[in-house]
Amino acid sequence: MLVVLGAAGLAAAFALAVDKYRILADPSYVPSCNLSPVLSCGSVMTTDQAEAFGFPNPLLGLVAFGVVVTLGVLIAAGVRLPGWVLGGLAVGGFLGAVFVHWLAFQSMYRIDALCPWCLVVWTVTLPIALWSVLLAARTGTPGLRRRARVAWSARFLVLTAWYLVFVVAALVRFWDYWRTLL
Repeated sequence: MLVVLGAAGLAAAFALAVDKYRILADPSYVPSCNLSPVLSCGSVMTTDQAEAFGFPNPLLGLVAFGVVVTLGVLIAAGVRLPGWVLGGLAVGGFLGAVFVHWLAFQSMYRIDALCPWCLVVWTVTLPIALWSVLLAARTGTPGLRRRARVAWSARFLVLTAWYLVFVVAALVRFWDYWRTLL
């Protein structure tokens, strides 16, 4: 799953990076992901939040998702990774989820638009974060391993609830727009 999710995130980050550089080269460029007033990459890409650390956010995605894909391939191949590598993946996944929550808030309540490619990144980051934390926890102390096994069995329920929070927030925030489509 890390390979598939990481590859989807990598593809979305790449698309965002390409469009960001096209906007930088030509400010009148309109990205293909500008679908409506609410679903619009262009209006999100031109904000300060799109460069949270002083450079385009998609560069973070290119690096982070590349690491996720690489580690996912190694795990799928049966390579036994050291605990510190899994811990690093868990920390990165957790920080990615925190960043996604900040970006989602900024997107919905400050920028007033949702970037479709960003939605892909958000969608794959949540399970990567959850699964990488649980994977790392399974290498911890016996008590932590036991709790990780219990949490692992409920991972799809947790993930579904997490997604629902995002979906409901977007539905409520942009309800005036969504209802015009009905």
